[in-house]
Amino acid sequence: AIHWIENPHDTSRPGPYGELGAYQFRSVTWRMHTSEPFARALNRKASDDVAIKHYEWIKQGLMRNGLEPSIYNIAMAWNGGLSAVVNGSAPAATHNYAERVSNIAESLHQSQTASTP
Repeated sequence: AIHWIENPHDTSRPGPYGELGAYQFRSVTWRMHTSEPFARALNRKASDDVAIKHYEWIKQGLMRNGLEPSIYNIAMAWNGGLSAVVNGSAPAATHNYAERVSNIAESLHQSQTASTP
């Protein structure tokens, strides 16, 4: 769901802050989880690997601070930063982002459930 919001057309152009790849990582976030060159964020497999690590880092950070690692909270932290979620200072745009991710994730879940025999 995050990929669908961040880079739905799989563009290789950098974002306005230099973000790259399927999840529009910034270089500082990329370097938190890998020593691979930042340009590898354009490789979907490498980007997926870092996304999983970043997801787990966010999840652990939320739990460590007594917050539920819900899709909504994880999406807020992905977009606005973990500290903004923990401190309750995420802006309205980040809440909107999290709502959109949650809606897509729920829709994906429903379609997978419906197609499972």
